Amino acid sequence: MAATHHGPGGRNADGPGPDRADSEASVSDRAESDRAESVISASDGSAPDRSGPDGSASDGSGSDASGSDAGQSGRPEPVEEPFGRPESDQPSPRRTRGARGFGDRVFRLQLTATGVVVLAIMAGVGLFLLLRAGQALRVAKFSFLTTAAWQPDVHNFGIAAVLTGTLLIAAVAVIISVPLAIATALFISDVAPRKLRRSLVTMVDLMAAVPSVVYGLWGLFLLQENVIGLSRWLSDWFGWIPLFKVDGTQPGDPLASASVYTASTFVAGIVVALMVTPIQCSVMREVFAQAPAGEREGAYALGATRWGMIRAVVLPYGKGGIIGGTMLGLGRALGETIAVYMIISPVFVIQPHILQTGANSVSALIALHYGDASPFGMSALMAAGLALFVLTLAVNFTASTIAARSRSGAQSEA
Repeated sequence: MAATHHGPGGRNADGPGPDRADSEASVSDRAESDRAESVISASDGSAPDRSGPDGSASDGSGSDASGSDAGQSGRPEPVEEPFGRPESDQPSPRRTRGARGFGDRVFRLQLTATGVVVLAIMAGVGLFLLLRAGQALRVAKFSFLTTAAWQPDVHNFGIAAVLTGTLLIAAVAVIISVPLAIATALFISDVAPRKLRRSLVTMVDLMAAVPSVVYGLWGLFLLQENVIGLSRWLSDWFGWIPLFKVDGTQPGDPLASASVYTASTFVAGIVVALMVTPIQCSVMREVFAQAPAGEREGAYALGATRWGMIRAVVLPYGKGGIIGGTMLGLGRALGETIAVYMIISPVFVIQPHILQTGANSVSALIALHYGDASPFGMSALMAAGLALFVLTLAVNFTASTIAARSRSGAQSEA
């Protein structure tokens, strides 16, 4: 039978005696009590009592029994955030302001100066036209907008006829050019292979660089004689509409002279449409290409076809580009001079029939009478130019306002 050795204080050498077990139990109870006091004091904002059994304060370094026992137990003490922090102690967001270097300041000044110079030039052009047109406007007054005749030397002049012709030519050009520009831009940005896109973009940009006189010669000697059949067909089938009516002809009359369909608003509008299509296409293409790739892929992931993706993503996103490109082309069409001057047969009556011979525009009027105008006639021409200037500005500012409210326009402004 093995002898049992008793150490000092009656503790068994093989294990802890009852005194040590009681001591460890009291240490564990004290640790649990400290954690409970910590939670309670955190909730009411008071500091917990960290005094030891002898009344000395604990420094929280973990040297006391509770800290060592908590570490041995493997359960971390919960960290409680204090409640009721005063509002003045809440951290406020710090406004950062990056330091601008010398190059940034110079670039900003250059942009500001460029904008001011552009506005100053525009205001200078308007002021020049207003001063030079003052003599004619004082004589004509409000009849300048309602008179169709152009006889400035006898004080019988106005822009009613030429302004109507300008608007009709521009309307025909926009109606033809916008669908063509949208289709071309969509084909380049979303349908054409990558290897073909660069060549197509180059060809469209080269069309914008062709001089106006070349388009005028092409329209006068090639397009006009080939469009007579289309004009006759429109007049025969849609002549009941005043816009397509041609005086002096009967529907289906094979003996009708072809000369009544030449030098018309319709022919001039087709030529101007081909001139403004490259500008509109370039603007629309750039906007269509910026449609978010994530939304494109999302549409495909939901089962959309290519046309479905274009209709649901690209066209709504590119609404600002469509409006901006259309109005930019409209401004170009309103002021086109040489091509229109070479094609139309000038008349000074309000001519609402676009298929019939005879048309006019403000720019063609100025080009026609500039060389032989008297001093008062020159003032009347300046008044006509002022009216065209104001009309173009109104169109462009309206287009900018509408485009800025669309999704692509808002992002481009940002």
